[in-house]
Amino acid sequence: MRAAQIADEKRAGGINSTSSLEKMSQNMTISKLEAGIDASNNNNNPYAKLLKGSWIAQFLYGSNPWMARYVYSVMFLLANLLAWAVRDYGPTALTEMNKLKSCKGGDDCLGTEGVLRVSLGCFMFYFTMFLSTTGTSKLYGQKELWHSSWWSAKIVLMIALIILPFFLPTQIIQLYGDIAHFGAGVFLLIQLISIISFITWLNECCLSEKYAERCHIHWMLLATTAYVVCILGIILMYIWYTPQPTCLLNIFFITWTLVLLQLMTSVSLHPKVSAGFLTPGFMGLYVVFLCWSAIRSEPMDDKCLRNTGASRDWLTIISFVIALIAMVIATFSTGIDSKCFQFRKEEKQEEDDVPYGFGFFHFVFATGTMYFAMLLIGWNSHHTMQKWTIDVGWTSTWVRIVNEWLAVCVYLWMLVAPIIWKSRQVEEPK
Repeated sequence: MRAAQIADEKRAGGINSTSSLEKMSQNMTISKLEAGIDASNNNNNPYAKLLKGSWIAQFLYGSNPWMARYVYSVMFLLANLLAWAVRDYGPTALTEMNKLKSCKGGDDCLGTEGVLRVSLGCFMFYFTMFLSTTGTSKLYGQKELWHSSWWSAKIVLMIALIILPFFLPTQIIQLYGDIAHFGAGVFLLIQLISIISFITWLNECCLSEKYAERCHIHWMLLATTAYVVCILGIILMYIWYTPQPTCLLNIFFITWTLVLLQLMTSVSLHPKVSAGFLTPGFMGLYVVFLCWSAIRSEPMDDKCLRNTGASRDWLTIISFVIALIAMVIATFSTGIDSKCFQFRKEEKQEEDDVPYGFGFFHFVFATGTMYFAMLLIGWNSHHTMQKWTIDVGWTSTWVRIVNEWLAVCVYLWMLVAPIIWKSRQVEEPK
């Protein structure tokens, strides 16, 4: 009996050891399969580490769409600096331009026309990128690789396209200057819609049920701060730019800006709209900034300015640097905001979808090259600009003012349009 028990125990132990070995092998097989799946996913998705990491990872894993947008912005900034250098220091530094027949002694390739030639070359580059990347919707394709890599070829292409306009006749450059007025207007309109869409999105997030209680204090604080800055800005503009009663145009600009701020607030607080204080406050900041930019663009006239003397030169240089950086940032932020122009905004985004519209991104930069040309020549191809000045002249002033009024009209239409459409839908069945 004892021998039979021992034999049964050995058989049971063998069965248990066999089952444990089977479980271990199954676990090893599952782990291998999972590792294989992870490896295959990493092979199929080379941006997996980048998507899980921070924004610093965009520069650590080689060429990718996230890093590419910064590289294009740097190239855009360098083109702006080149156009400024050609305008301000070209006549003394670029003496070799005298040998080009199309330059007629260098006068037609430097100064204002030199800015247009650099702008034309930069426009051709970004418009070529727009044509070659438009319609890209998925990652890992040939168009995405062209957008995100091949930097040596693209740098050579951009340099060649910038040099090419210096061999073109003046008539073509003047024609481009006329077209650039329209292209710059398109850029301002795109930028305006992008800014209003962002402000509206921010307001909807703050007023949503998910964040209403949590963001109520922050929302009120932001709105109050925005209105305080708006009123303070208007008061300072009255002090700085209307020292005499004869500055009627500046008085009109500033007073009308105050009226527009009141109008936006009244419409936003209407019971049928109920948009709150945040959106008109932020729009007020944008409108006050445009009014300040318009007055700053007026030709140098001491009778309507408080600050004169040596400090004026430093203020001009600082304003130039700020305007240049702001222009690049505005172009960059507008270029990656293609979703605000989509009629159907899909909430769900797949892993292999592009993070932003490549074609739209390059189109914004193409129109941005026309915009920076207009700023550097004061929106007038026959206007001579002083050194370290940007966007100065009566044409620049009225462009800013019209942009301010257009911004208010677009904002008010975005508030009123849904109410008009609802009323029409109710009246149609009757």
